[in-house]
Amino acid sequence: MPDTAPLPLTAQARTCASIPTALRFSADQANRIAALSKTLGHPVRVQIVEMLSRYGGEVCVCEIERHFELTQPTISHHLRVLREAGIIDGEQRGLWVYYQIRPGALEPLRELLGTLD
Repeated sequence: MPDTAPLPLTAQARTCASIPTALRFSADQANRIAALSKTLGHPVRVQIVEMLSRYGGEVCVCEIERHFELTQPTISHHLRVLREAGIIDGEQRGLWVYYQIRPGALEPLRELLGTLD
């Protein structure tokens, strides 16, 4: 049977007290970051978000579709996932929908990535 005797108090204090720790994000913030990360866990969605971020305004769905060797329903699925996660918005104009990143939607993720070394 392994020895499970506690460490002497001085060793415990030295091990635990030498590195002060704290949580940087609340549970709600951590949940939001995890949800954003999960949504961006597909390469096509990462590419769509990156494209929208470069063009800052609105990008027509026809422009998004032409960059992928995927069917229109598959691209629509990825756009829907991004919309439902609150990352992008879309506006119907005639036959086409124009997409843009929702202001501040990626801020929790930016904040996390900015804190990592």
